[in-house]
Amino acid sequence: MQGDAEAPRATVSDEHFLGMYLAKDDPWDVATKWHDQRKYAVTMASLPRPRYRSCYEPGASIGLLTRMLAPRCDSLLAVDCVTSAVDQAREAVRDFPHVRVERAMLPAELPDATFDLVVIGDLLYYLSAEDLNTLLDGLVARLEPEGDIVAVHFRDRQNGGNYDGFNVHAALAARPGLDRIVHHEDEWFLLDVLRRLPA
Repeated sequence: MQGDAEAPRATVSDEHFLGMYLAKDDPWDVATKWHDQRKYAVTMASLPRPRYRSCYEPGASIGLLTRMLAPRCDSLLAVDCVTSAVDQAREAVRDFPHVRVERAMLPAELPDATFDLVVIGDLLYYLSAEDLNTLLDGLVARLEPEGDIVAVHFRDRQNGGNYDGFNVHAALAARPGLDRIVHHEDEWFLLDVLRRLPA
């Protein structure tokens, strides 16, 4: 049921994700699954503006969405906690010199910069409640006035458990100073675009 999922007691470790990438280059098969291709297409179509000055994409994985975002941004910083994912993402965007892909562990290693677009997908429900709050506060603090934050997360209505975008999106929407301007929900995923109110 909606709202049943709870944050994990501890944030899922980078060693967990490292093991997944050691076993398989694309652990979630995002490059081949139709519902992921559709999710990325809906995400891109939901961006309210044709172009952004500076984008931040935490949890970029192998860079498929990063490559789609690149033509819409003057600069783009994508990060992931797994070196092999970072390497694959760098290869995916090698023909976009304005895109940087770095290794970072969140929420500890947030960038010292501000952005008018933040895109975060399928990451927030891996965080403990404390780390989730820290990361959301950090993302909102780095979002410029009238900038957009896009959150898109898998919905596991069939099995329940922790992987439910409803709860993490509710936590994001509860942050003061944000106005939800796009909302999409279907059997596979939940997408919200929230705009930071003018200062």
